[in-house]
Amino acid sequence: MATVNYAELYAQALQQRFSQGLSFFELYNTRNNNSIRWTSAKTIQIPRITVGGFKDVDRDAMTQFTRRADNQWEAKTLQHDREFSTLVDPQDVDETNMALTIANITRVFNDEQKIPEMDKYMASKLYAEYTAAGKTPDTTALDSTNILSVFDQFMAEMDDAEVPQEGRILYVTPAVHVLLKQAQEMQRMHIISGSASNGTVNRNIYSLDDVMIKRVPSSRMKTLYDFTDGAVPDAAAKQINMILVHPDAVIAPQKYEFVSLDEPSARTGGKYLYYERKYWDVFLIAAKADGVQMNVEADEVEG
Repeated sequence: MATVNYAELYAQALQQRFSQGLSFFELYNTRNNNSIRWTSAKTIQIPRITVGGFKDVDRDAMTQFTRRADNQWEAKTLQHDREFSTLVDPQDVDETNMALTIANITRVFNDEQKIPEMDKYMASKLYAEYTAAGKTPDTTALDSTNILSVFDQFMAEMDDAEVPQEGRILYVTPAVHVLLKQAQEMQRMHIISGSASNGTVNRNIYSLDDVMIKRVPSSRMKTLYDFTDGAVPDAAAKQINMILVHPDAVIAPQKYEFVSLDEPSARTGGKYLYYERKYWDVFLIAAKADGVQMNVEADEVEG
């Protein structure tokens, strides 16, 4: 009987689970990942090209040609290096069901630990990079009367910074998504839509001004997490209510991923050993920091 390649089967199932359960799937698959250059085991360089502009033509003299294009590299160092391992005693289940048992373990690990941590790391690292770039998040207390005004301001600031309009994504918590549906302007659009479809009103909101809207569990949208064991909100964490982002502003290099299942041996105490390691990070490209806008809960005022 051929040996089952658990790593290959796992990789196939994992990609499907990522596409279904990873809220920030688009940001982890940004096209910027294809343009980086590795300079060491954990350092990448992001290309940045600068060029000069037009100059007036001198019709009475030959132009003196000089180089007016330059290529620079923005260095980033990966830090998020994670691992998970567990032993599986073959006596706990019948050996013919071992693959199913491992599948159950990895399924629960992916659904309840790995995929949520990837989302949590994306949100919190974007916040850290955003504030480190000198940006200040909006702290307006959102409600149904002002949420579209805050969104419009985000869009206007991106427009003014010449961030491409096509491709922007709005990540919101479920509570903010409810506010969008309750917004006065949105309600008027629902009524119009309903009158044209025999009174049937579809209140689902998938886009706004051609911006795709994605709901993210509020537990995955905090400013800071403790990654000691899994990913849990830090005591100082604040709630991120919404993130408007263009994927071209983000880079998410995946350095290393390893999955293995070892047969029982004396070294493992007669048990199966499952081991997984993932090494990745998230960065905001400095020259494209205007491609991110955030609304975060305000600091509590004492007294």
